[in-house]
Amino acid sequence: MTESIWIFLGLVFVAVLLLSQGLMVPVFGEARATRKRLKHRLAEIEAHSGQQAIQSILREKYLRELSPLERRLESLPHLETLAAYIEQAGLKTLAYRVVASSLALGVLGGWLAWNFTRMPAVAAGGAAVGLVAPYLRIFYARSKRLAQFEEQMPEAIDVMRRALKAGHPFSGSIKLVAEDMDPPLSREFELTFADINYGNDARRAMLGLLERVPSVSVMAFVTAVLVQKETGGNLADILDQISKVIRGRFKFYRKVKTLSAEGRMSAWILGLVPFVLFALISVVQPDYLPGLLDDPDGRKLLVYAGIASFVGILWIRRIIRIDV
Repeated sequence: MTESIWIFLGLVFVAVLLLSQGLMVPVFGEARATRKRLKHRLAEIEAHSGQQAIQSILREKYLRELSPLERRLESLPHLETLAAYIEQAGLKTLAYRVVASSLALGVLGGWLAWNFTRMPAVAAGGAAVGLVAPYLRIFYARSKRLAQFEEQMPEAIDVMRRALKAGHPFSGSIKLVAEDMDPPLSREFELTFADINYGNDARRAMLGLLERVPSVSVMAFVTAVLVQKETGGNLADILDQISKVIRGRFKFYRKVKTLSAEGRMSAWILGLVPFVLFALISVVQPDYLPGLLDDPDGRKLLVYAGIASFVGILWIRRIIRIDV
C-alpha cells in the first residue's frame, strides 16, 4: 500500500509539473520554432555583415577574472551553451557550478527517496527531480526575463525614435534608453552602449544585443537598424513602424491567450481528474482500492493508466501551445 501511495504522489507531481510548464510559461515564451528562426536569421545577418557575433563585454571581463581551471571549464562546448542561457536568464552563476549542483541534488534526491521508501523506482524519480531542478530554474528565469524584455521593447523604441528626431546620434539614443528604462532592458542597452564606446561599430553592437536577447522583437529591431545602416533612410520613421508592428503583435498574443483560456483550464481538469478521483475513492471507500493495488494485474493496470495519462498530458500541452 505504501508503494502505491508513493507511485500515486509521483504521478501527481509529474502531472502538475507538465501542466504548469505548458500553461504558466509567459505569453512571449520562446518556442522551439522561434529559436530556430532566430538562429537562422542571426547567421544570415552575421554572414551579410562579415562579422561574427561576440560575447557581451561583461562576460568577457567575467571570464578573465576566473582561475585558469574555471575558464577552461566554462569554455567547454556544452557549458558555453549553458552559460549563454544563464546570461540570458540574468543569473549570476557559472555553468560548471550549475552542473555540479545538478549532480549533487540528484544524488541527494535519490538518497532521500531511497531512505524514505526503499523503492528503486521512487529513488530514481527523486534523483531525476534533483538533476533537472537547477535547469528548470534557469529556463523559467530566462523565459520570464525575455517576456519582460519583449514588453519593454515598444516603449524603448519610442524613446529612441523621439531622441533621433530631437537630433541625438544613434549611440546617444541607446544611452537614453539605458537611462530611462527599467531592467532588464536598461541593462542590455547599457551593455550595447558600452560595446559601441569600446570601439565596436553599431552593427557589431546590434549583433551582440541579439545574441544576448534572442527574441522576435529584438530581431526585428536589429534587422531594421542593420538594413538602415546598409541602405540609408530615416531610422526614426523605420523605428516608428517597428514599434507599431510589435504593439500589434502584443494585442494578437493577448487575444490568443484570452481565446485559449478555456482550453488551458480544460487541460488542468483533464490532467488532474484521474488523480483526484483516485484520492476521493481511497477516502470514501478505503476497502475498494486494496483489491486493485494488491493484485498484480491491478498494479499493471495502474502503470498502464499512468503512462496513458502522461502521454495525454504531453498531447494536451502540444495542442494548447500556440506559436506565433
